[in-house]
Amino acid sequence: MALPDDTERADDPADGGRRVAPAVSAPTARTAWSITFLVMILQTINFADKAVLGIVARPLSEDLGLSNADIGLLGSAFYVLFVITGLVGGFIADRVRIVWVLLALALLWSLVQIPVLLVGTFTALIVSRVLLGAAEGPAGALNNVAVFGWFPKSKRGLPSAVVSSGTSLSKILMAPALTVIVAAYGWKAAFWTLMIVGLVWAAVWLVVGKDGPYSVSSARQVARSGAPDGNVTRVSFLRIAALPTFWGGVLGMFAIYGMVAVILTWLPSYFEQGLGFSRVDSGLLFALPSVTGMASMLLVSFITDRLAGRGMTVRVSRGMVSVVALFACGVMLASIPLVHSAWLAVFLVVAGYGAGVASYPLMNVAVAHISPERQVASTLGVFTALFSTSGILAPWLTGHLVDAATTPAQGYTTAFQIFGVVAIIGAVVMALTVDPERDRARIAAIDTLTSADDRS
Repeated sequence: MALPDDTERADDPADGGRRVAPAVSAPTARTAWSITFLVMILQTINFADKAVLGIVARPLSEDLGLSNADIGLLGSAFYVLFVITGLVGGFIADRVRIVWVLLALALLWSLVQIPVLLVGTFTALIVSRVLLGAAEGPAGALNNVAVFGWFPKSKRGLPSAVVSSGTSLSKILMAPALTVIVAAYGWKAAFWTLMIVGLVWAAVWLVVGKDGPYSVSSARQVARSGAPDGNVTRVSFLRIAALPTFWGGVLGMFAIYGMVAVILTWLPSYFEQGLGFSRVDSGLLFALPSVTGMASMLLVSFITDRLAGRGMTVRVSRGMVSVVALFACGVMLASIPLVHSAWLAVFLVVAGYGAGVASYPLMNVAVAHISPERQVASTLGVFTALFSTSGILAPWLTGHLVDAATTPAQGYTTAFQIFGVVAIIGAVVMALTVDPERDRARIAAIDTLTSADDRS
């Protein structure tokens, strides 16, 4: 696959008027997509580390005598430091080459599995999940930053979707494989597998990983050289965070991320306890939402890239499409308590998840659009960290709802209904706030005033 255009021409007030991006040669295009697919594999490992808890939840609870609330606590523990390191990681990546940041994260993911493998107690699991969350906190944003460095702004939707599809591949490919491994060798074998896979990826990345021509490090080098490139230089991050596109996007993605965290932690248990499927079948069904999720992310992002290339505004091609996807997800999840067929409930979860996650790559592109190039890493890092806070509450809340309900099925469906309503509210908020062109112009105006003050 090659980049659609060799150049990008942009009439953007925040970029200082009309400019031409560097030409992209065929070898560079091949490298760009090679890096993209390698980062997608890292994203696959990232979400497999999250999803493994859902896969081992039942054998783990039986082996260690854990309640549903305990499993929910393990799911939520992952996000305790996840949010903090997500906030910090982006600012580090503004100053350190992204290739080294991703290498360090992959190594940390692998090493923090050791407490589980050596001890295997509930306390060790808590410690390991907290440390794993800390290591993976910056990953979602920085994986996109690494790929954005190889593509101009108008072509970033599809690459972002390819990276995000790693979340789906983790459940389509790795979840069934881990399910079989757990059935054959026990729940610890899943953690061994993930540690080894992470180390192998790190070794490959050490050899082939590199920063792209549109990367944060490239923008930083241009700024240091003093050569004018027409870009906004740097503004206070608080100015960016105050823009409606940023905080409206945070609220919308907060709504959907809680649902994703619950799916990762509880979906196999819901299929087994709530809908009556066998343990192996539940592990295999765990992949179905990811099939629709990957298909919707790739298709919607490809279409919106084409629309953006033909002049459609970022507000419509990224923002409003995300609104529709999030609203559809909310309606389907909120409808689950109203159905009485197990397969219809599976359909609503699968289709709802697929619709909702299509908004992820689009909102990453929309938020990156309002940020100066030198601050894309920190902007996306904070953006991801803030909406990820819903992952702290959602799995724990679901566990308590299941324990408190008359039947497990009732507890799960109540949880899905709550997250569906929250998703609908998030879609409405995004419809009223997300406008990347307007907010990018505001950033340009701030930079212009700052430059004028410096000259005076």
